[in-house]
Amino acid sequence: MDFHDKVIYQIYPKSFYDSNDDGIGDLRGIIAKIPYLAKLNIDMIWFNPFFVSPQNDNGYDIADYYAIDPRFGTMADFDELVAKLKEHDIEVMLDMVFNHTSTAHEWFQKALAGDVKYQDYYILRETQEDGSLPTNWESKFGGSAWAPFGKTGKYYLHLYDVTQADLNWHNPAVRQAVYDVLNFWRAKGVHGFRFDVINVIGKDTQLVDAPVGVASKTLYTDKPIVQDYLQEMNAATFGQDAESITVGEMSSTSIANSVAYTQPENHELGMVFTFHHLKTDYRNGEKWSKMPFDFKMLKKTLNDWQVGMNDGHGWNALFWNNHDQPRALNRFGDPVKYREKSAEMLATVMHLLRGTPYIYMGEEIGMTDPEYQSMAEYVDIESLNAYQELLTAGNTPAKAFEIVQTKSRDNSRTPMQWDASKYAGFSNVKPWLTSTNQVAINVEAELAHGEVFNYYQKLIALRKNLPIVAEGDYQSLLMEHETIFAFERNLDNKKLVVLTNFYGEPAKVTLPSNLDVIHATVLLGNYQDTPRLTTELNLRPYEAVAYLIEL
Repeated sequence: MDFHDKVIYQIYPKSFYDSNDDGIGDLRGIIAKIPYLAKLNIDMIWFNPFFVSPQNDNGYDIADYYAIDPRFGTMADFDELVAKLKEHDIEVMLDMVFNHTSTAHEWFQKALAGDVKYQDYYILRETQEDGSLPTNWESKFGGSAWAPFGKTGKYYLHLYDVTQADLNWHNPAVRQAVYDVLNFWRAKGVHGFRFDVINVIGKDTQLVDAPVGVASKTLYTDKPIVQDYLQEMNAATFGQDAESITVGEMSSTSIANSVAYTQPENHELGMVFTFHHLKTDYRNGEKWSKMPFDFKMLKKTLNDWQVGMNDGHGWNALFWNNHDQPRALNRFGDPVKYREKSAEMLATVMHLLRGTPYIYMGEEIGMTDPEYQSMAEYVDIESLNAYQELLTAGNTPAKAFEIVQTKSRDNSRTPMQWDASKYAGFSNVKPWLTSTNQVAINVEAELAHGEVFNYYQKLIALRKNLPIVAEGDYQSLLMEHETIFAFERNLDNKKLVVLTNFYGEPAKVTLPSNLDVIHATVLLGNYQDTPRLTTELNLRPYEAVAYLIEL
């Protein structure tokens, strides 16, 4: 399936729609909202994991890859969901977590019970000669990446939570087991797969300490063998399916490696998620800090990845929002004075760049971060831990809370706001996480008299109807401008010019004199009276404009 002209929507099932009033979203809830999803005209939905899981990491700790967790529904519900989505030409993308399993998984439990076959499914090591842990690697969730393997005296590797044991991809039986999982879901009509932290599966056979001053992640991230594994997986599974769409989540990757992962001739993945642009409001690279985003850095990062992936024939997955990120509207826009305009401006950037755009649920109605008043309202374990660490580091409770407010993953996990009622139309009972601003922002009001949803529909239509949006190459424009992000797309004898103002103040733009403004037509704008293209332009607060030049 050619995915260049596709738009993918992300659903966090726990927060989309609760059909049985237990406070948790479920598969039948998603089925009930298919008409809404179809109205947006998306092509595929990426679902966060709804497999059987102890939920220590919100379902990314999988205990059974073949079963639906009862809190989300049944396999019959899933089959019905796939069939009803297909009636609207919407395909399904499942989240595959293959770097690790839950320690509750049957494989790990058999390994613990002494089954040598399954012990080789995981990365087990003895202590070092001095009695220290196998390596000095740190878990991405804090602390050591090693935990005692029962009473054997050995330790198992967990790069993430202690209940997420890393799989041993060097073992062919592990790889075959993974491929069997993929082929099971392919047989159920699934054509899309998102691979969680897939570029950390390539650990060396000999594991060594990270040298002083070197981050341990450099020893296991983006190793060349990852590409061998991806090529083998492609050939054994989704590569046999002409309609497959795949995306790899790449932790701390590089442009060069991402080009290699996504070059069609390599037969690995369709596209990659990378996160560098979402770290431009990290003070000194530290997530748990509060600062205005660095526009110059944001602009350079977006441009570098566009140029690099364009020139190398790789492919980007384009996104501002997901289940692990605060709402982009709060980070890069103005959710108070210019909520609609800044939402539309941000959407214009992602939907007109080179790559495949992803919409995170609620983004298309301009949802914002919740306005929580105390830490008691947060659920996310990472946020709760960060708050304590911020206090330990000497921050006042008020300052620590302020930082958590801006960076918590719960910001994007609040229930989808369907209407203005007490529980936002998500449920008839108190949800697992509270919405706060549904009176001002909800689907019912947006469809009745809003403008953001309609603007997303226009962007999606452009990608489907204009080959230059899906296939054009990328060129930078006005890189020195302090408040404008601009770029060109080129295909055949056509040029697409996109100008976006990232601030709430008007901005003057002087375009290159060789730009053929005479033959330009207005393609899209987020104000009603978009000006025609001239060499000198004034953009209003958060204005976004796109012009088509036919040469």
